[in-house]
Amino acid sequence: MAEVKYNVSNANWPKHPETATTEGKNKFVGFWTFLAGETVLFSCLFATYLALKDSVPSDDHLLAADLFHLELAFVMTMFLLTSSLTSVFAVYQMRNNNFSKMQLWLGITVLLGAGFLALEIYEFIEYVSLGHTFRSSAFGSAFYILIGTHGFHVIIGLIWITLLIIRNAGRGLSVYTAAKVNTAALYWHFIDVVWVFIFTIVYLLGVL
Repeated sequence: MAEVKYNVSNANWPKHPETATTEGKNKFVGFWTFLAGETVLFSCLFATYLALKDSVPSDDHLLAADLFHLELAFVMTMFLLTSSLTSVFAVYQMRNNNFSKMQLWLGITVLLGAGFLALEIYEFIEYVSLGHTFRSSAFGSAFYILIGTHGFHVIIGLIWITLLIIRNAGRGLSVYTAAKVNTAALYWHFIDVVWVFIFTIVYLLGVL
């Protein structure tokens, strides 16, 4: 499909370029369907975690209240929520046909997401050093599957947005590329929403 190009000064640039074509509309609807399936996946993982979070081999084994650092989890949350905001700015600049600022905000989103991922890896290393591993208890297995699945989604999102930045650098902005940027932003928002539930259910309730 040939890309439809619009210059910055072109008054014909659509208000919502991400759905200006039939392909863009199909991507939008199809991706929401995909996110519905992802919601079911994480719902099952949350249910499993809630069922197993108190399942440890002995009374002296570490529980959530003994492990979790709410301050670190809060900083991680701020990293991810801020990255969601910067992705909103990227979509806003895309809708205003400002290619350079769109690329800038996408880059900042990647940096914030990478910062979140680095803190999560640091957290995992600390937990493992304390004996909280995937095989230490049912609680450990449920915790690492839930948080690890989310972390894997973060990695996919970072790779996706990074590749978009690189590819966009060579082809600019069009209604074709706009649909791809919008889809990536939707995915990133979904990751952030899931983390809000993780912070609340796993970390916040875990230390209370």
